[in-house]
Amino acid sequence: MDDAKLSEQLAALDRKLDLISGEMEALRRYRLELEDLKDDLTRVAKDVFQTAIEEMEEVAPFVHSGDFVHLARKLLRNTRNVATLTTQVESVMDFTRDATPLGKELFNDLLSRLDELDRKGYFEFIRELFTVADRVVMTYSVADVRLLADNVVAILETIKGLTQPEMLQSINNAMVVYRKLDFDSVDEISLWKAFREINRPEMRRALGFLMTFMRNLSEHPTLDPSETNAAG
Repeated sequence: MDDAKLSEQLAALDRKLDLISGEMEALRRYRLELEDLKDDLTRVAKDVFQTAIEEMEEVAPFVHSGDFVHLARKLLRNTRNVATLTTQVESVMDFTRDATPLGKELFNDLLSRLDELDRKGYFEFIRELFTVADRVVMTYSVADVRLLADNVVAILETIKGLTQPEMLQSINNAMVVYRKLDFDSVDEISLWKAFREINRPEMRRALGFLMTFMRNLSEHPTLDPSETNAAG
């Protein structure tokens, strides 16, 4: 029994020695890693210090020792302004953070709208309008444009008159009659037949309308361009 206990105690002692050896090995590796880290940090610190010295040498002619004191005093005197500026910057950052989702949504809506306009052909239509404008510029001179400006009131009055319901109806009736005419099937008529046609009531009304129109047109005064501009 004594030998068994002694053997058990020796085995336990061996296990403890193994644990101690493992801990010592871990401590040794940790120490080596710390030394490697220390060497790396030392080299980095030396590089940073050397770089700082070189940078300071470049700006040394432009900086004096009193400048730092003056800057420190100025910062101390404007502490409230600096605090206010910091608060404003924080407010702007908060606003930017809150407005970013809204801005993205608006941008996506704009892209969707532009895509819809492109699919409907708006951009192609605008490009064709530029082509029309180029042709107008190449065809007409500046004098023509000035003449158009001088007579734009008369032109608008004419357009206004043409867009009246009764005028549009008359133009539409004339177009309907013109489309129904077949010039290839129109027969030639003699003077005698023409005289007989003139005696028909509708032809007499047509001639009366034509004569009245011509008489009123000849009696209508012609406006001078200067009078038109004055009226505008």
